Amino acid sequence: MSKRQDNLTLTERYTPHPKELQHYGTVAHVSIALDASVRGISAENLNQLLVDTMTLRDLYKKHHWQVSGPTFYQLHLLFDKHFNEQSGMVDAIAERIQSLGGVSIAMAHDVAEMTLIPRPPRGREEAPTQIARLLHAHEIVLKEARAMARQAAEAGDDGTNDLLVSEVIRTNELQVWFASEHLGNTPLVAHEG
Repeated sequence: MSKRQDNLTLTERYTPHPKELQHYGTVAHVSIALDASVRGISAENLNQLLVDTMTLRDLYKKHHWQVSGPTFYQLHLLFDKHFNEQSGMVDAIAERIQSLGGVSIAMAHDVAEMTLIPRPPRGREEAPTQIARLLHAHEIVLKEARAMARQAAEAGDDGTNDLLVSEVIRTNELQVWFASEHLGNTPLVAHEG
C-alpha cells in the first residue's frame, strides 16, 4: 500500500468519489401509482413526524432510566413499553418515506435540529413532570399526524393515510391514556420551554 493510501479514511479508500445516491428532500421514481408531487409532500410531512416520533421515543427512554418515587416500578415498565412501541413506529414511518421514493432522516443531530418537541433538561425530574412532558410531546405528534392524515387522504395517498391513522394516531392516543392515568388527580405541571 502506498503512503498516500495509508492516510486515507476507509470511506476514501473504498469509495474513490463518494457521493450521495439521492439528495434529501427529493423523491426517486417508484411505481406505486402516486404522482411525484404527492409523494414528495407525504415524504416531507412524514420526515417531520419521524423526527418528532424519534424525540418522543427517546423521551420515553430518558424517563424510563430516570424515573423515581412510589410508582417507580410501574412507570419504569410503562415507559419502556411505550419506548418499544414508538421504536416500531419510527421504523414504519421511515420505511414509508423510503417506499414513497424519499430519503428518511436518520441521524440524531438532524433530529435535534428539526424536532418540534421542546428539549427537556438533562437532569432527573419528578414523575408528574416527566408525564406532563410526555403528554405534551404526544399532543404535538397527534396534531401533526391528524393534519398529515387529512392531507394524504385528500391527495389520494391511502398508504400514508392508513399508517398515520391506524398506527401513529391510535398508538399515541392509547399511550396518552395510559400515561395520563398515572397522574390521577394531580394537576398537570407547566413545562418550561
